[in-house]
Amino acid sequence: MKKWFILVGILFVLSIGGYFVLSFYTVKFVQPHLQKAMRPGLTLAEVKLKTTYLSAKGIQYEDPDSQQRFIQIEEVRIYPSLLSLLKRSLQIREVTILQPSFFFYRSREGFYFGPWVTMEKEKDREGVFEEVKKKEKKEASEEVEKKKEETVREPISIEIDRIRIQRGTVDFEDKKVGEPPAQIRLRDLDFEIKNIRYPLAPLHSPFELKGNMKGKKQEGSIHTKGWVDLKTTDLEAFLKIRDIEVETFKPYYRKKVSAEIDSGTMDLESKITLKGKRIDAPGELDFVNLHIKEGGGTIFWIPAETLASLLEKKRNQVKAPFHVKGNLGDPRFNLQETFLTQIAFSLTEALGLPIKSLGGSIGGTGKGIEGLTEGIKSIEEMFKKKKEKKR
Repeated sequence: MKKWFILVGILFVLSIGGYFVLSFYTVKFVQPHLQKAMRPGLTLAEVKLKTTYLSAKGIQYEDPDSQQRFIQIEEVRIYPSLLSLLKRSLQIREVTILQPSFFFYRSREGFYFGPWVTMEKEKDREGVFEEVKKKEKKEASEEVEKKKEETVREPISIEIDRIRIQRGTVDFEDKKVGEPPAQIRLRDLDFEIKNIRYPLAPLHSPFELKGNMKGKKQEGSIHTKGWVDLKTTDLEAFLKIRDIEVETFKPYYRKKVSAEIDSGTMDLESKITLKGKRIDAPGELDFVNLHIKEGGGTIFWIPAETLASLLEKKRNQVKAPFHVKGNLGDPRFNLQETFLTQIAFSLTEALGLPIKSLGGSIGGTGKGIEGLTEGIKSIEEMFKKKKEKKR
């Protein structure tokens, strides 16, 4: 009986040892692919081969031209699958990204800059994209030179079972909305996406994101879960945010608000569907402890004094349902304007103001906005008549 125990023990040790040996060589197999992925502006402080994973520390990416920082990561751990040694494809069980920071920007002209964002090329007036075009020409010539080689040798396929981000941050500065720019700051982000394939194939990759949105006085929470098709960019997800300060989004609504919002938070729930660049997002926005500063001005065309009085009757809480639909590929469709119009319309209805329901959802270019504007004007005239009677 003892001999059997000794034999089982030896087999166990050999199997564990074999696993570590295979893991080591699998990790070593991944390292050259990581080195090929290096680009100008991308730096690594340290790359080490561990027993079961490849560790890359101190990762940072800065745009070589503008010197703007887009990525800073404490550590990336790549856990390759043992099957990578047996197949031509590179199979990875998991990629864990620890404490990454991502930075995105939008210029006054509306161009996006970020880690994976390509700049729009529609408005090339002042030679902003000269360098980009040079790079594209260079890459095109390189592709022609390698065409024969690519036809003979197929590109290696990559399969990743799961990518995880732990304790991440995202900073987005939006100058398009004017000065001061909007500052969206997400903190303590935990993100997970599964089933990733390259070259990209049409398939559903489930994902989940949890984190906080930083405000001046407090932090709110954000949670979204669903799936995305990385090839077509179609997605379906549920979005839920809680206790977000209304003032955080002031740069986006300030053109429609001449009065001051003293305080307040908002909760939001929505089911977002994106298919073929068409968005369909029904949901509800709940304003909590919304207080308006004393003084003149209007909020979404509603006199601040009247709005404050109506909010007080509802204990400074009001719900605004919305249903945004439209084609993101249509230049006439403005997502921001459509959403704000929806909220304005819902507020007037929720507060009991005499505006006729327009029916259905309001689009970015339809008669809904015109009807809403006419309805709001009639409300303004009504308030003016009431003030004249008081005098």
